[in-house]
Amino acid sequence: MINSNVFDYINVMDRAADASWTRNEIISNNIANIDTPGYKRQDLNFEDELRRALGNSKYKTMDHKVADLRERHLEARVVNDYSGFSYRTDKNNVDIDTENVILAANQLKYQGLMQGLKSEFTNLQTVMKS
Repeated sequence: MINSNVFDYINVMDRAADASWTRNEIISNNIANIDTPGYKRQDLNFEDELRRALGNSKYKTMDHKVADLRERHLEARVVNDYSGFSYRTDKNNVDIDTENVILAANQLKYQGLMQGLKSEFTNLQTVMKS
């Protein structure tokens, strides 16, 4: 049996793409609730979880860190962002301009992840043809 870690990076990028998709839904929900009194904006903490999971050992290569990741280490959670903060009298802390900028950045991130996944699968195809 061949033991290969060929899908390690693909799995991480897949989880990141899923988190980015979920973040799009959360941002859309924030925008939909812009006029809801007391609503607090939400976000996803995937990048923090990934950074924490990859930063466990500074003496390992990135390949080893990615290979050691388990799916449970990459569980993104929805969090209330700045839940104690509100600059509006109705206690809502959603700012449409901020949400639109975050949405645009997240869409670019998602497109980059999709391009990276496509590239990885193209590389696998090339190797399998050889």
